[in-house]
Amino acid sequence: MVNSPIGSSIADDGTYRLLAGLAVVIDSYSFEPLSRVVTPEFTRYTTVVRLRGRGHEGIGEDVTPFPPAQLAFARSDPDLPLAGQWTVDSFADQLDALELYPEVALPPGFPKTFRRWAFESAVLDLALLQAGISLHEALGRTPRAVEFVNSPMLGDAAVPVIQRRLECNPTLHFKLDPSPNWDEELIEQLAATGAVLIIDLKGQYPPEAPIALAPEPDLYARLAAGFPGAWLEDPGLTASTREVLAPYHDRITWDLPVRTPDDIPRLPIPPRAINIKPARHGRLRWLFDVYDYCAQREIPTYGGGMGEIGPGRGQNQYLASMFHPDAPNDVAPIAYNDAELAPDLPTSPLEPAPSPVGFRWEQQ
Repeated sequence: MVNSPIGSSIADDGTYRLLAGLAVVIDSYSFEPLSRVVTPEFTRYTTVVRLRGRGHEGIGEDVTPFPPAQLAFARSDPDLPLAGQWTVDSFADQLDALELYPEVALPPGFPKTFRRWAFESAVLDLALLQAGISLHEALGRTPRAVEFVNSPMLGDAAVPVIQRRLECNPTLHFKLDPSPNWDEELIEQLAATGAVLIIDLKGQYPPEAPIALAPEPDLYARLAAGFPGAWLEDPGLTASTREVLAPYHDRITWDLPVRTPDDIPRLPIPPRAINIKPARHGRLRWLFDVYDYCAQREIPTYGGGMGEIGPGRGQNQYLASMFHPDAPNDVAPIAYNDAELAPDLPTSPLEPAPSPVGFRWEQQ
């Protein structure tokens, strides 16, 4: 198993050790394709991984944001050597030796953590079910009500989208992906709602990524000044943007660059907070090591989603309920991803809804 020096030292007496030795028996597995039409132009595809053993079924969700990989995964019938008696930790060792994306070539540099998380979260769920305990019992934590924000697809009509959502839920708050064409007037209109808590600058993605936003100093200046209370997540850093952001270091948060605890001290600007996306970390060990690292150094954390449309969203809400329930967690119930909100959606905060056993959250 590959571990960083920081991760290893924490995991030996940290949170992960409470789960690492859980025994689990796997007899069989299967995959279930999921899809949800978000807009007429965009359908989200994910896959549920089901691991079965001793009359129980553990579940996890592959949220790989690359549709060809999802569609091929759903059609595949791989012969993976998963059956047997394991611990949560030895199963992770087994995953190290496997090619989890055999059916399609991923884009260059594309991380393989997303599918790994589906298997690791499913085996944790199964191990807990077989042990007859819940995740919060295993960790000795108490779930609390979860504050959440919404990160809708805005298109070219950012202000109307936000206004319609606030009409449905006047207490809703947002994490927004800006556009290069956001001028001062549009920013002023959005800021006037008082509902924008995080601006995701998408500046850490490679330029060829579809969701990447080029680091533009003028845009950064408008956003930082126009949303004076908002966190600024994942800025792209050039000489010009560094100069613009110099007065706002106390508002810089990070997401994409952080997979292991070792990544945090290497961040180019010390973090105001770290966005925890379990599928980004991929490994249970790295996820909980990052939590421990941040807790030891009093670095705030908040939860993030990856467009889950199945059990992964509830699992993210579960983690948020134990580690950062009062933060601006981007883990809104799944229906908040739809282009138009249905009436009577759950509002923030979500009341605790852990299942009596397993790694499951009954309310999504």
